Amino acid sequence: MPKKIRELKSLLLQAGFTYQPAKGSHSKWIHPKLPKAIIIAGKDGSDAKLYLEKQVNYALEQLKEIEDKESDA
Repeated sequence: MPKKIRELKSLLLQAGFTYQPAKGSHSKWIHPKLPKAIIIAGKDGSDAKLYLEKQVNYALEQLKEIEDKESDA
């Protein structure tokens, strides 16, 4: 069962991403430690597309790796 858009937004907020409004139902999520932004389209109650879930999970994994490297140094 796909996650809802609101669940993805919640995960990003917990990870320290900041929200920037965009046109229509789009929102831009940025993190100072990551080079690329994540664009989420859709209403909060809608099911998230599979590619969007993968994109969010990949960004969270990258962030975890960066933070692990920083804590080791």
